[in-house]
Amino acid sequence: MHTETILLLCALHSFGFALFHLAFWRLFGWPRTLENTTRPNRAILQIANVQLVWIFIAIGLSCLLYPAELASSPLGRALLAAMAGFWAIRTGTQFVWLRIRHPLVHTLTASFVLGAVLFAWPLLG
Repeated sequence: MHTETILLLCALHSFGFALFHLAFWRLFGWPRTLENTTRPNRAILQIANVQLVWIFIAIGLSCLLYPAELASSPLGRALLAAMAGFWAIRTGTQFVWLRIRHPLVHTLTASFVLGAVLFAWPLLG
C-alpha cells in the first residue's frame, strides 16, 4: 500500500478519535457523572480531553497536508514514531486501568492497536 494511502488512513483514524473524544460529554454524562470527584480532578479530566481532541485534529491535518514530509523527513518520521508510540502506550494502559471484559472495550483496544500499526507502517518502508 502506498505511503499516501497509509497516511490518509492515519488522518481518518485521528479524526475519528477527535470526534469520539468530543462525544465524551454526552457518552459519559459529563460533568454530572464527575460530581463525585474533586473539582481539580473534574477540570483536569475535561481539559486533558479537549487537548487530546486538538492533538488528534492537528495530527490528522498533518497527515493530509504533509504526507511527503512525514514519510521522508527526520522530523516527520519522528512524529510518526511518536504517534505509533502514543497508540502503543494507550494499548498497554488499557490493560492496566480499564480491565473490563466487554465487546466495546475490545473494539476500542483493537482501534488503539490499529493506530500503532498505521503510524508505524510508513517507518518500515
